[in-house]
Amino acid sequence: MSDRIRTTKMDMSGLEVDLCGVKFKNPVTVASGTFGSGAEYGDFVDLNKLGAVTTKGVANIPWAGNPTPRIAETYGGMMNAVGLQNPGIDVFCKRDIPFLQEYDTNIIVNVCGKSEADYVEVVERLADEKVDLLEINVSCPNVKEGGIAFGQDPKALESITKAVKAKAKQPIIMKLSPNVTDITAMAKAAEAGGADALSLINTLTGMKIDVNRRQFAIANKTGGLSGPAIKPVAVRMVYQVANAVKLPIVGMGGVMNYEDAIEFMMAGATVVSVGTANFHNPFVTLEIIEGMKKFMDEKGIEDINEIIGCVK
Repeated sequence: MSDRIRTTKMDMSGLEVDLCGVKFKNPVTVASGTFGSGAEYGDFVDLNKLGAVTTKGVANIPWAGNPTPRIAETYGGMMNAVGLQNPGIDVFCKRDIPFLQEYDTNIIVNVCGKSEADYVEVVERLADEKVDLLEINVSCPNVKEGGIAFGQDPKALESITKAVKAKAKQPIIMKLSPNVTDITAMAKAAEAGGADALSLINTLTGMKIDVNRRQFAIANKTGGLSGPAIKPVAVRMVYQVANAVKLPIVGMGGVMNYEDAIEFMMAGATVVSVGTANFHNPFVTLEIIEGMKKFMDEKGIEDINEIIGCVK
């Protein structure tokens, strides 16, 4: 373990939450794609102190991702079009899961695919692995439906949720796209399909043009916008979904500090995921956990569960 790692003692009493029967020592995890599978941040963050580590998306075969450049800074955040680059399920099971099992934290595996069969194959491969939950990224295109993302069609979302749930041995969290007309319709479709929980929001579709070069800043032309700029949208959607379905929620989208995390929980999230903030402050997750505990002490809150969905 590196000398740079944050090793301060932390009081986590009262921070425990339950997500789909899985006990979390605190409600903080990391957003898929912003933390690798933990090893990249092992020099800075004591993974034992996180409620869970959510891995980068893994597919049935290796994905090369999109051409570069594929990341650009924007006002209040960043855009990415990485394209879910990953080594595939074989390498993931051999390398990444054993690494994470060395730590006292929950493991949430993000699953991606280009067809229903792809998702099911990965879920079946993970059935006997020692991981706690599966987060299903439904923003990938459904090739059988003309390329529309599973997460943008309620019928397709319900269908893939059913297919994954039928094979999964771990609870499944369906990760919803915000690029829809009605987020509650998508949440209800996932609930109807048998989802155990929901995570939201994924990135908003955006674009940036380099005016000096007269070119798109990202080779893919469009990318996923994340960071504090999208937080008000994310909080609104978490609130709407929390009041439309009975499923627990992993809330994310611009969480930069403990106040943001508390805001998501008050809107209805049980667990909060930190993404873009990791890129400019690798210690941010631990600072958020410490801040949440301080907030509870100052407000006389003995159990963090008291604030989940407290704003109506």
